[in-house]
Amino acid sequence: MAKLPPLPPTVIEPLVRRALDEDFGNSGDLTANLLVPASAKGKLLMRSRESGVIAGMQAAQMTYAMVDPRVKFTIKKGDGSKVKKGDIIATVEGPTRALLSAERVALNFLGRMSGIATLTSQYVKLVKGTNVRIAATRKTTPGLRAVEKQAVLAGGGFTHRESLAAAIMIKDNHIALAGGVDKALKTIAKNADHMAKVSVEVDTLVQLKKVLKYAPDVVLLDNMGAEKLIKAVAIVNDFDGPRPTLEASGGVNLETVKGLAETGIDVISIGALTHSAPNFDIGMDAA
Repeated sequence: MAKLPPLPPTVIEPLVRRALDEDFGNSGDLTANLLVPASAKGKLLMRSRESGVIAGMQAAQMTYAMVDPRVKFTIKKGDGSKVKKGDIIATVEGPTRALLSAERVALNFLGRMSGIATLTSQYVKLVKGTNVRIAATRKTTPGLRAVEKQAVLAGGGFTHRESLAAAIMIKDNHIALAGGVDKALKTIAKNADHMAKVSVEVDTLVQLKKVLKYAPDVVLLDNMGAEKLIKAVAIVNDFDGPRPTLEASGGVNLETVKGLAETGIDVISIGALTHSAPNFDIGMDAA
């Protein structure tokens, strides 16, 4: 895959700084400061303990740079790299106290993000051969959305909306509180900025037929099984008007995703990519 562009420092630095503040407390690393002379130097190897896809390397590298800029952090396997159990993904070399003190925060970022990238890659592999995109949602860890979405990209997925300001997305509660789908869509059509894309959620085929006349950019087909999705695709293909992007969401897992992708939809959004990805096991060993 193409090399991912790094996140802007203004985005990632506050995340790393907060993680370090949380781990260092008010007194720093009592153990390393008591056991290791300030002049000591060392080298550690970051090693994958399972097979998968790496992500979170930018945050890990910045962690060491913030703790001690004298540490030399060498990336062996960058974000998006496929690794096998035992592969060395990075080396860190420099003042031993810094190597030890920054270890857990760096590994936390790498383990969390590599877990997301690995799970995403599994979904992407299962829909290979279709034109379906696997996308994340806003079901992210508070404060970590930027790095978690970056991890989805590393796994071959797409990020969906970055925030509420990225697009107009009319869901069931919006419709209920706005007085119905017709009223909601008329209000949006009248008042929305012309540059803002519009997505509307439906959970029945009747609703789908109703919203098509408003020409939304995206229709989110919520919690529809493969059989109903096939019918939804047929309705849209037969509609004499602009074809929206069709997105399926809800009830998606590794067992069902391929069947859903083969129905003719365009996007499958999966909250589990970020809210339920298992941690990826990465160890730190003395060289």
